[in-house]
Amino acid sequence: MIDVKLNFPGLLPPEKMASGNLRYRVRVEGDKKKRITLTVPPEHPEFHEHYHAARRGIQLKPTQTPVQKSIRGSMAWLCYLHLESLEKKVAAGNASPLTLKKRRGLFKRVIEECGDYRLEMPTHEVVKLRDKFQHTPALADDIVDALSAMYKEAIPHICTVNPAAGVGRIYRGKGGAVPWTVQDLRKYRETHEKGSQAHLCLTLFTFTACRISDAVTLGRGNEFEKDGILGLGWQPRKKGSAPVEIPLMPPLFEATRAAKVQGATYLLTKHGKPYASPDALGQHFRRWCREAGLENRSSHGIRKAAAHLLAQEGCTQYQIMTIHGHTSAKTSEVYTKGVERWKLAKDAMSKLEAMDW
Repeated sequence: MIDVKLNFPGLLPPEKMASGNLRYRVRVEGDKKKRITLTVPPEHPEFHEHYHAARRGIQLKPTQTPVQKSIRGSMAWLCYLHLESLEKKVAAGNASPLTLKKRRGLFKRVIEECGDYRLEMPTHEVVKLRDKFQHTPALADDIVDALSAMYKEAIPHICTVNPAAGVGRIYRGKGGAVPWTVQDLRKYRETHEKGSQAHLCLTLFTFTACRISDAVTLGRGNEFEKDGILGLGWQPRKKGSAPVEIPLMPPLFEATRAAKVQGATYLLTKHGKPYASPDALGQHFRRWCREAGLENRSSHGIRKAAAHLLAQEGCTQYQIMTIHGHTSAKTSEVYTKGVERWKLAKDAMSKLEAMDW
């Protein structure tokens, strides 16, 4: 522990922030009312330089990147190196920002647990790391998946073995998101009146089967006319998805035009602006579901429900795939590239036309 009074005059006792991190501040010499926040902690190698600059009223920024600050060849070094690579891919449009956000959270845990280890981690250590999080099995498996992706990218330039390859999963899911039933849809619509953003949101999910990452961007700019029919088309943000073109069904058309506020996207915040992220929309949608008494429902469950409804109405697997933007089906040996997706989608969506909405 640093002796604040003896060795560092003007350095105030650390303050614990809401995040749990400690904040260090320094009184400017000759001006006791002015304080400078240090951007590095006492254990940082540049702390002395930052402290003396703060005493003179100057706030310095760390000069090293996380990669540069890490011990070369350590797990932390490799994690930060991977994140830097992923950031560049996101900037170039070759990776999803959501993947980057998730990896940052996962690698933060890895670095906390074994950041100083050598990057040549043996498989039994990966298993040990996974088991530390077995009380949250889905998180444990996500960490292993992230490590496997990191090592796969590092081979053969940095290492030669992927110690996470072949490590078994803990979590045994029960089919993922719960599909909505017709009763769920009716209950939600009885709670949220037509013209509301809540009603429009459900209608958009139901009649497009889109992911929430696409729902925040869809708007009139995605509309087009084909074969005399008004359609809606978009390229899903999920990597590997096929372009989607489907008829704009009457219930969705009416809901988009009934919204009290119109903008660049169909779904807007209370301030009339597009949602900043899928997470932001997700928070609102979960609240709307709770207001309708639907605690365990999600937007992805509507996507699954749409597939179930289509199947119950006699749609083929290929028709469902055209609406969901899939390029292949794991349960089928048939590869669907080259199929007339628009024709199939038009036929498939017509199955829902008679639905009471």
